[in-house]
Amino acid sequence: MPYVRIDPLLEMYYEDDDFTDPWRGSEVVVLHHGNAKNARLWYAWVPLLARQYRVVRLEARGFGRSSVPPEGYRWSLSRFAADLRGLLDRLGLERVHLIGETVGGTISLQFASEYPERLLSVTTCTSPYKFAGDPSYRDSYNLVRDEGVEAWVRRTSERRLESGGSDAAHQEWYIGQMAQTPARVVMETLDYLSRQDLSGVLPRIRTPALVLASERNAAENPDRTSGMAGLLPNGRLRVIPGTSGYVQHSAPERCVEAWREFVGSL
Repeated sequence: MPYVRIDPLLEMYYEDDDFTDPWRGSEVVVLHHGNAKNARLWYAWVPLLARQYRVVRLEARGFGRSSVPPEGYRWSLSRFAADLRGLLDRLGLERVHLIGETVGGTISLQFASEYPERLLSVTTCTSPYKFAGDPSYRDSYNLVRDEGVEAWVRRTSERRLESGGSDAAHQEWYIGQMAQTPARVVMETLDYLSRQDLSGVLPRIRTPALVLASERNAAENPDRTSGMAGLLPNGRLRVIPGTSGYVQHSAPERCVEAWREFVGSL
Protein backbone atom coordinates (compact mmCIF):
# COMPACT_ATOMS: atom_id res chain seq x y z
CA MET A 1 0.00 0.00 0.00
CA PRO A 2 1.35 3.49 -0.83
CA TYR A 3 2.14 5.60 2.21
CA VAL A 4 4.27 8.70 2.56
CA ARG A 5 5.64 10.25 5.75
CA ILE A 6 4.51 13.88 5.95
CA ASP A 7 5.73 14.67 9.49
CA PRO A 8 6.47 12.73 12.70
CA LEU A 9 2.74 12.37 13.43
CA LEU A 10 1.44 11.64 9.92
CA GLU A 11 1.95 8.73 7.62
CA MET A 12 -0.46 9.54 4.81
CA TYR A 13 -2.14 6.90 2.68
CA TYR A 14 -2.79 7.70 -0.96
CA GLU A 15 -3.71 5.96 -4.18
CA ASP A 16 -2.12 6.79 -7.52
CA ASP A 17 -3.84 5.75 -10.77
CA ASP A 18 -2.33 6.56 -14.15
CA PHE A 19 -3.52 4.89 -17.36
CA THR A 20 -2.36 7.66 -19.68
CA ASP A 21 -0.12 6.91 -22.67
CA PRO A 22 3.37 6.48 -21.17
CA TRP A 23 5.06 8.48 -23.95
CA ARG A 24 2.84 11.54 -23.45
CA GLY A 25 3.00 14.09 -20.68
CA SER A 26 -0.11 14.23 -18.53
CA GLU A 27 -1.49 16.62 -15.96
CA VAL A 28 -2.33 15.47 -12.44
CA VAL A 29 -5.69 15.53 -10.69
CA VAL A 30 -5.75 15.32 -6.89
CA LEU A 31 -9.01 14.23 -5.24
CA HIS A 32 -9.61 15.31 -1.61
CA HIS A 33 -12.41 13.64 0.35
CA GLY A 34 -14.61 15.32 2.94
CA ASN A 35 -15.04 15.01 6.68
CA ALA A 36 -15.36 11.48 8.10
CA LYS A 37 -14.67 9.99 4.66
CA ASN A 38 -11.82 8.35 2.75
CA ALA A 39 -10.39 7.91 -0.74
CA ARG A 40 -12.81 5.08 -1.59
CA LEU A 41 -15.66 7.60 -1.97
CA TRP A 42 -14.05 8.72 -5.26
CA TYR A 43 -14.29 5.21 -6.77
CA ALA A 44 -16.52 6.28 -9.70
CA TRP A 45 -14.34 9.25 -10.70
CA VAL A 46 -11.09 7.36 -11.18
CA PRO A 47 -11.93 5.34 -14.33
CA LEU A 48 -13.50 8.45 -15.86
CA LEU A 49 -10.32 10.50 -15.40
CA ALA A 50 -7.32 8.17 -15.29
CA ARG A 51 -7.06 7.51 -19.04
CA GLN A 52 -6.24 11.18 -19.60
CA TYR A 53 -4.88 12.30 -16.21
CA ARG A 54 -2.75 10.89 -13.44
CA VAL A 55 -5.21 10.66 -10.53
CA VAL A 56 -4.03 10.87 -6.92
CA ARG A 57 -6.48 10.22 -4.09
CA LEU A 58 -5.31 11.05 -0.58
CA GLU A 59 -6.65 10.15 2.83
CA ALA A 60 -6.33 13.14 5.13
CA ARG A 61 -4.86 13.12 8.61
CA GLY A 62 -7.17 11.21 10.96
CA PHE A 63 -9.21 9.54 8.20
CA GLY A 64 -9.18 6.26 6.32
CA ARG A 65 -5.82 4.52 6.50
CA SER A 66 -3.79 7.61 7.42
CA SER A 67 -2.45 8.26 10.91
CA VAL A 68 -4.82 9.43 13.63
CA PRO A 69 -3.29 12.32 15.58
CA PRO A 70 -3.09 12.22 19.38
CA GLU A 71 -5.60 13.93 21.63
CA GLY A 72 -4.97 17.65 21.79
CA TYR A 73 -3.99 17.99 18.14
CA ARG A 74 -4.96 21.45 16.86
CA TRP A 75 -7.10 20.86 13.78
CA SER A 76 -7.28 23.63 11.20
CA LEU A 77 -7.94 24.15 7.52
CA SER A 78 -4.39 25.49 7.17
CA ARG A 79 -2.93 22.33 8.66
CA PHE A 80 -4.92 20.15 6.26
CA ALA A 81 -3.66 22.37 3.42
CA ALA A 82 -0.08 21.98 4.66
CA ASP A 83 -0.51 18.19 4.73
CA LEU A 84 -1.61 18.30 1.10
CA ARG A 85 1.39 20.45 0.20
CA GLY A 86 3.59 17.87 1.90
CA LEU A 87 2.10 15.11 -0.23
CA LEU A 88 2.67 17.08 -3.44
CA ASP A 89 6.27 17.79 -2.41
CA ARG A 90 7.04 14.16 -1.64
CA LEU A 91 5.48 12.96 -4.89
CA GLY A 92 7.30 15.64 -6.88
CA LEU A 93 4.09 17.22 -8.16
CA GLU A 94 4.59 20.89 -9.00
CA ARG A 95 1.10 21.96 -10.17
CA VAL A 96 -2.15 19.99 -10.12
CA HIS A 97 -5.87 20.21 -10.65
CA LEU A 98 -7.39 19.95 -7.17
CA ILE A 99 -10.93 18.64 -6.65
CA GLY A 100 -12.49 18.46 -3.18
CA GLU A 101 -15.84 17.17 -2.03
CA THR A 102 -17.77 18.64 0.93
CA VAL A 103 -15.19 19.74 3.53
CA GLY A 104 -12.47 18.48 1.18
CA GLY A 105 -13.58 21.31 -1.08
CA THR A 106 -13.28 23.76 1.80
CA ILE A 107 -9.74 22.53 2.43
CA SER A 108 -9.05 22.88 -1.31
CA LEU A 109 -10.10 26.54 -1.18
CA GLN A 110 -7.82 27.10 1.81
CA PHE A 111 -5.02 25.44 -0.17
CA ALA A 112 -5.73 27.71 -3.15
CA SER A 113 -5.44 30.77 -0.91
CA GLU A 114 -2.13 29.67 0.64
CA TYR A 115 -0.40 27.83 -2.21
CA PRO A 116 -1.80 29.19 -5.50
CA GLU A 117 1.47 28.46 -7.30
CA ARG A 118 0.78 24.72 -6.90
CA LEU A 119 -2.57 24.75 -8.72
CA LEU A 120 -3.83 24.65 -12.29
CA SER A 121 -7.45 24.78 -11.11
CA VAL A 122 -9.56 24.14 -8.03
CA THR A 123 -13.01 22.54 -7.90
CA THR A 124 -15.47 22.16 -5.04
CA CYS A 125 -18.33 19.66 -4.93
CA THR A 126 -21.19 20.41 -2.51
CA SER A 127 -18.77 22.30 -0.27
CA PRO A 128 -19.51 24.87 2.44
CA TYR A 129 -17.26 27.85 3.01
CA LYS A 130 -18.97 29.37 6.06
CA PHE A 131 -19.59 27.19 9.11
CA ALA A 132 -19.68 29.74 11.93
CA GLY A 133 -23.21 30.45 13.09
CA ASP A 134 -24.64 27.20 11.66
CA PRO A 135 -26.01 25.14 14.57
CA SER A 136 -25.96 21.88 12.59
CA TYR A 137 -22.28 21.30 13.37
CA ARG A 138 -22.83 21.52 17.11
CA ASP A 139 -25.94 19.35 16.75
CA SER A 140 -23.88 16.76 14.87
CA TYR A 141 -21.17 16.93 17.53
CA ASN A 142 -23.73 16.19 20.24
CA LEU A 143 -25.22 13.32 18.24
CA VAL A 144 -21.83 11.67 17.72
CA ARG A 145 -20.99 12.15 21.40
CA ASP A 146 -24.28 10.64 22.58
CA GLU A 147 -24.99 7.94 19.98
CA GLY A 148 -21.83 7.38 17.94
CA VAL A 149 -20.63 7.97 14.40
CA GLU A 150 -22.89 5.47 12.66
CA ALA A 151 -26.01 6.97 14.24
CA TRP A 152 -24.96 10.42 13.05
CA VAL A 153 -24.27 9.21 9.53
CA ARG A 154 -27.59 7.33 9.33
CA ARG A 155 -29.53 10.29 10.67
CA THR A 156 -28.08 12.56 7.99
CA SER A 157 -27.65 10.08 5.11
CA GLU A 158 -30.62 11.21 2.98
CA ARG A 159 -28.92 14.48 2.10
CA ARG A 160 -25.82 12.70 0.76
CA LEU A 161 -27.33 10.47 -1.94
CA GLU A 162 -30.43 11.11 -4.00
CA SER A 163 -33.40 10.74 -1.69
CA GLY A 164 -35.51 7.83 -2.92
CA GLY A 165 -33.41 7.49 -6.07
CA SER A 166 -30.20 5.78 -4.99
CA ASP A 167 -29.48 2.08 -4.58
CA ALA A 168 -30.11 0.94 -0.98
CA ALA A 169 -26.88 -1.06 -1.10
CA HIS A 170 -25.01 2.09 -2.14
CA GLN A 171 -26.50 3.89 0.86
CA GLU A 172 -25.35 1.13 3.22
CA TRP A 173 -21.87 1.04 1.74
CA TYR A 174 -21.58 4.82 2.04
CA ILE A 175 -22.71 4.72 5.66
CA GLY A 176 -20.25 1.92 6.39
CA GLN A 177 -17.34 3.91 4.98
CA MET A 178 -18.07 6.98 7.09
CA ALA A 179 -18.84 4.95 10.22
CA GLN A 180 -15.24 3.66 10.27
CA THR A 181 -13.96 7.09 11.33
CA PRO A 182 -13.01 7.29 15.03
CA ALA A 183 -15.63 9.17 17.06
CA ARG A 184 -12.98 11.40 18.64
CA VAL A 185 -11.78 12.55 15.22
CA VAL A 186 -15.32 13.29 14.04
CA MET A 187 -16.13 15.26 17.19
CA GLU A 188 -12.89 17.23 17.16
CA THR A 189 -13.20 18.14 13.48
CA LEU A 190 -16.86 19.10 13.83
CA ASP A 191 -15.88 21.32 16.76
CA TYR A 192 -13.17 23.20 14.88
CA LEU A 193 -15.28 23.47 11.71
CA SER A 194 -18.10 25.12 13.64
CA ARG A 195 -15.90 28.22 14.00
CA GLN A 196 -14.63 28.53 10.40
CA ASP A 197 -15.61 31.19 7.86
CA LEU A 198 -13.80 31.69 4.54
CA SER A 199 -15.89 34.69 3.45
CA GLY A 200 -12.84 36.93 3.61
CA VAL A 201 -10.55 34.39 1.98
CA LEU A 202 -12.47 33.57 -1.21
CA PRO A 203 -12.09 37.01 -2.87
CA ARG A 204 -8.30 36.59 -2.70
CA ILE A 205 -8.29 33.30 -4.62
CA ARG A 206 -7.29 33.93 -8.24
CA THR A 207 -7.03 30.29 -9.30
CA PRO A 208 -9.66 29.26 -11.87
CA ALA A 209 -12.40 27.71 -9.75
CA LEU A 210 -15.42 25.52 -10.47
CA VAL A 211 -18.30 25.13 -8.00
CA LEU A 212 -20.24 21.92 -8.68
CA ALA A 213 -23.69 21.40 -7.18
CA SER A 214 -26.89 19.44 -7.64
CA GLU A 215 -29.98 21.28 -8.80
CA ARG A 216 -31.67 20.79 -5.44
CA ASN A 217 -28.63 21.92 -3.49
CA ALA A 218 -28.30 25.05 -5.62
CA ALA A 219 -31.95 25.90 -4.96
CA GLU A 220 -31.85 25.20 -1.23
CA ASN A 221 -28.33 26.48 -0.44
CA PRO A 222 -27.60 29.53 -2.62
CA ASP A 223 -24.98 30.68 -0.13
CA ARG A 224 -22.95 27.51 -0.74
CA THR A 225 -23.38 27.60 -4.52
CA SER A 226 -24.04 30.89 -6.32
CA GLY A 227 -22.85 32.76 -3.24
CA MET A 228 -19.54 30.93 -3.21
CA ALA A 229 -19.02 31.30 -6.96
CA GLY A 230 -19.78 35.01 -6.67
CA LEU A 231 -17.05 35.51 -4.07
CA LEU A 232 -14.40 33.77 -6.18
CA PRO A 233 -12.87 36.20 -8.71
CA ASN A 234 -12.45 33.42 -11.28
CA GLY A 235 -15.29 31.22 -10.04
CA ARG A 236 -17.92 29.47 -12.12
CA LEU A 237 -21.00 27.67 -10.87
CA ARG A 238 -22.12 24.51 -12.65
CA VAL A 239 -25.45 23.05 -11.56
CA ILE A 240 -26.20 19.51 -12.75
CA PRO A 241 -29.89 19.53 -13.83
CA GLY A 242 -32.33 17.07 -12.31
CA THR A 243 -30.04 16.00 -9.46
CA SER A 244 -30.19 16.09 -5.68
CA GLY A 245 -27.98 14.96 -2.83
CA TYR A 246 -24.22 15.29 -2.98
CA VAL A 247 -23.88 15.44 -6.75
CA GLN A 248 -20.30 14.15 -6.77
CA HIS A 249 -21.65 10.80 -5.53
CA SER A 250 -25.14 10.76 -7.05
CA ALA A 251 -24.07 11.81 -10.58
CA PRO A 252 -20.29 11.28 -10.95
CA GLU A 253 -20.32 10.86 -14.73
CA ARG A 254 -22.09 14.18 -15.26
CA CYS A 255 -19.78 15.89 -12.78
CA VAL A 256 -16.69 14.68 -14.60
CA GLU A 257 -18.19 15.80 -17.90
CA ALA A 258 -18.82 19.27 -16.46
CA TRP A 259 -15.29 19.37 -14.99
CA ARG A 260 -13.75 18.41 -18.35
CA GLU A 261 -15.66 21.24 -20.03
CA PHE A 262 -14.42 23.66 -17.39
CA VAL A 263 -10.78 22.60 -17.73
CA GLY A 264 -11.05 22.60 -21.51
CA SER A 265 -12.10 26.25 -21.42
CA LEU A 266 -9.08 27.42 -19.41
